[in-house]
Amino acid sequence: MLRKPVLKIILTVAISLVWFINGLFCKVLDLVPRHELIVARILGGEYAGLITTTIGLLEVLMCIWILSGIKSKLCALAQMVLVASMNTLEFILAPDLLLFGRLNALFAAVFILIVFLNEFVFFRERTILNNS
Repeated sequence: MLRKPVLKIILTVAISLVWFINGLFCKVLDLVPRHELIVARILGGEYAGLITTTIGLLEVLMCIWILSGIKSKLCALAQMVLVASMNTLEFILAPDLLLFGRLNALFAAVFILIVFLNEFVFFRERTILNNS
């Protein structure tokens, strides 16, 4: 049995915490009301609260998926696509509501890079070919 490197565990937990904190605290518990404002700007105000809560619950589920390790490459790809998509929409349609304005795109890019490196580069299982 191969043990996971400590750094892999730390990065995986850190990535999952980003989803958990943003989902539960910022959206489900509505501790950061600008998230609902962003949703209202992009999708309309009528159901913004419900949609924001739903997004938050899905983010908590993403945290659980990450920690489960099930289909981790698919999970990483899903995260990268979701973060890129959400941030592109926000960058174009609601930059004034973002914590760091359009600079949020830089933080999103760094997060995507960390997810990519953690899953596809740093800790891949290496196959040794035997030439005998």
